[in-house]
Amino acid sequence: MELNELAEEMAPAAPLGSAEKPSAPKKVFLKTYGCQMNIYDSQRMSDALSADGYVATETVDDADLVLINTCHIREKAAEKVYSQLGRLRKIKAERAEHGREMMIGIAGCVAQAEGREILRRAPVVDLVIGPQTYHRLPDALKKVRGGEKVVETDYAIEDKFEHLPQPKRSEIIGRGMTAFLTVQEGCDKFCTFCVVPYTRGSEVSRPVAQIVAEAEKLAAAGVRELTLLGQNVNAWHGEGPDGSEWGLGRLLFRLAEIPGLARLRYTTSHPRDMDDELIAAHRDLPAVMPYLHLPVQSGSDRILKAMNRRHTGDDYLRLIDRIREARPDIAMSGDFIVGFPGETEADFEATLAMVRQVRYAQAFSFKYSPRPGTPGADMAGHVAEDVKDERLQRLQALLAEHQRDFTVGSVGKTMDLLIEKPGRQPGQRVGRSPWLQPVIVDEKAGEIGDIIKVRIIKAGPASLFAEPG
Repeated sequence: MELNELAEEMAPAAPLGSAEKPSAPKKVFLKTYGCQMNIYDSQRMSDALSADGYVATETVDDADLVLINTCHIREKAAEKVYSQLGRLRKIKAERAEHGREMMIGIAGCVAQAEGREILRRAPVVDLVIGPQTYHRLPDALKKVRGGEKVVETDYAIEDKFEHLPQPKRSEIIGRGMTAFLTVQEGCDKFCTFCVVPYTRGSEVSRPVAQIVAEAEKLAAAGVRELTLLGQNVNAWHGEGPDGSEWGLGRLLFRLAEIPGLARLRYTTSHPRDMDDELIAAHRDLPAVMPYLHLPVQSGSDRILKAMNRRHTGDDYLRLIDRIREARPDIAMSGDFIVGFPGETEADFEATLAMVRQVRYAQAFSFKYSPRPGTPGADMAGHVAEDVKDERLQRLQALLAEHQRDFTVGSVGKTMDLLIEKPGRQPGQRVGRSPWLQPVIVDEKAGEIGDIIKVRIIKAGPASLFAEPG
């Protein structure tokens, strides 16, 4: 891959503030893989680097620091990191020939899982930093500039929450009308297919006061829609101002009081943590959007037990019924894994039956990928790749059919639209429906940040088209 192609693939994750230094600022090229938590973490790294005098660059060739924030959920995601490091090694060597230094850092879940092994496999790397230690990034880079190879993966999640770099209001303005806010990290569920408990640690909740303070700062800077993040976000619990323990539902009620915040979302949820108060928030709070990502992974009770999900398919379906009773217009999203060890055709058919019953508006589906160190990797009965492929194609065809039905069913509806940004074509603006659908309107319909009434007039392959309603 040529340098310009690499730069295009590795687009920067977030803008950095301007460094107020008399000399030329240092430049960082930051690439993010994986979930919304990684996107949020990249923004926090950007904030820390901005305070250390870095500004963003859109090209690898221009960077003093290349930082890759990695995902470890699937094998290909981890191997892609090493493939990119091979290309970066050549770029770094070329720069060294011209007397220009480049530091390379690996962050995120691959960094946490593999640690010093990354330095062994890829000596071109200068820094390995895990997802709970980003507040130490400036100090770690100082060590690297002093000639050290740094591995920073020892952590307590509470330290991260306590020391998260907070951007200035002027730096938040311009980032957009929507924002992520981490409220919970880690996982105690130990699903047998998942590496998260080993890379993100045990479940820890961020304090109420910190969450509210950051949300207020975001709202004051113009953010209209806030998405709360956590590996198991609905497992969040914290001590409120009155000394009582709050759950996520009560937190949503508090955040809905913040002036300027018009929309609230949260992801990713676990079925076992969906309590009555949270369901009530969907019923009683107009700010809570009618869209819920609630992964189930399989429709087979036998496979759910092997996955250590600790709920049955019937438990999940009855929960969906309760949520829909509270909020009839809610759209459901889910995650599915096909080909888990021991999965039979009957097990897979149970998954298809669940999909037909729930009719997801959106879903993410994957072939099972063994992750070293997880119980699933050592299980007997691994499913052949060609069988996984065939099942995944069948599942995705069904999911796509339901998604098309949901999209086409929006035509003719009147809904609120949050205008987020200019459209690709002149004269357009793009916003999001309450159900996370991209919607295109004429720029005369409203300004960025406005929430307007629109009527959907057409469904395209990737977005809806609307007129003022």
